[in-house]
Amino acid sequence: HVQPVESGGGLVQAGGSLRLSCGATRMLASINAMAWYRQTPGKQREFVASISRGGTTTYADSVKGRFTISRDKDKNTVYLQMNSLKVEDTAVYRCNEGGTYTGGNYIPDRRQWGQGTQVTVSS
Repeated sequence: HVQPVESGGGLVQAGGSLRLSCGATRMLASINAMAWYRQTPGKQREFVASISRGGTTTYADSVKGRFTISRDKDKNTVYLQMNSLKVEDTAVYRCNEGGTYTGGNYIPDRRQWGQGTQVTVSS
């Protein structure tokens, strides 16, 4: 079973930036939508951002204005540019491929999750 692959996590100081990458398992043109989620121990998985096949993007309120989701169709890769990082952004960030939208909300595909990449923001 092929899954998307994330990269780009690391340790950064508060106020800094990181760019995460998610390599899709197939051509982006064939994928309905993709999204980023994050999770910390003891907390529920949290939606971060999504991008549809048509390029429409959605964001969690907590990251609006700081994070940007984008894609490169030639590389079949989705990115998450994270600026003005805060300590509370610390989490494992995971990519989901092939979800759908219901009422404007991204519904993740239950199988197509990447392994995740750790983002740690220090104060």
